[in-house]
Amino acid sequence: MLVRMDARLTWPVCLVLLAAMAFVYSGCSTLKQDRSVDLYVDAVMYKEFQQNDLAIEKLNAAIKENKKFSLAYSLLGDIYQEMKEYEKSASFYETATELNPWSFKDYFSLGKVYEAMKKFTNAVKAYKQAVEIKPDSFEANLGVARTAYKINDYNDAITYGRKAEEINPDAAEVQKILGDIYETQKDYEQAIRAYKRALELDSNDINSMKSLAIAYLRTGRNEPAKELLAEVVQFRPDDSESFQYLGYCYLRLNDIDNAIVSYVMAIQINSQDWQAYRGLGVAYMLKAIGTNDETLKAKAIEQWKISLEIMPNQPRSERLRKLVTRYAQQK
Repeated sequence: MLVRMDARLTWPVCLVLLAAMAFVYSGCSTLKQDRSVDLYVDAVMYKEFQQNDLAIEKLNAAIKENKKFSLAYSLLGDIYQEMKEYEKSASFYETATELNPWSFKDYFSLGKVYEAMKKFTNAVKAYKQAVEIKPDSFEANLGVARTAYKINDYNDAITYGRKAEEINPDAAEVQKILGDIYETQKDYEQAIRAYKRALELDSNDINSMKSLAIAYLRTGRNEPAKELLAEVVQFRPDDSESFQYLGYCYLRLNDIDNAIVSYVMAIQINSQDWQAYRGLGVAYMLKAIGTNDETLKAKAIEQWKISLEIMPNQPRSERLRKLVTRYAQQK
């Protein structure tokens, strides 16, 4: 067999080709009886040159020649993953792991694909298999933590998140996910420590900045929450939720005018933000009471009505309805 090695191939790709030949030939009694490696080599080169259709054609032919050729299934998984055809990618990775149950790469890739498909239970299972094969993999441990969090399995999320932290304590991403887990469990002090650490590691992490601000709000630290949220909306002027939280922060600080401005911005960005309408109604009513302005009172009632129309079963909805009725009767 003559293997065509193109000079433009990268050295890692050449290593893959050599590994493929060694893998296949180790199980062949006669080299000529198995054309699958030739087809696989061609597929690797086609993929390198971004000719995925031809690569897929060669890999399917390789599988037809050798149905137990795990590397071919694995490469098909890679190609379909790049093409964002995740169902096909997952199917090929599943077969690759069945044929080669010690392949860390295939289990980890399978986890990534299931995560992209939002099949988080399957992703957790795949990532855990990857961790069993390579316990000190930061990415695999983090993958378990991230996807376990998505299915509310906080025990696994914390266990694997802390393991990822042990492996790489200087990774902002793991601090962010740990903060999210602690926040969900209402352990706000732990969450604040994790988010602050994430920002120490990556000062441009707007997600951690926003999460830290919300954790500060949960613990009544309104001034630092305001400073962070004001910075977040500068970077994300279309983030309605951040404007809504900023409005709430200003309310707590008794800065009614800025609360109104922030809530109006949130509503302009997202007209279905029932919490912003509710908060805006509170701000208008507080200002109406302070100035005895009936126009502001009417505006407050209108905002509350819109909020209830959007989300009739919101928390404390009955209390809000009673407020609407009471203030409407005072007109």
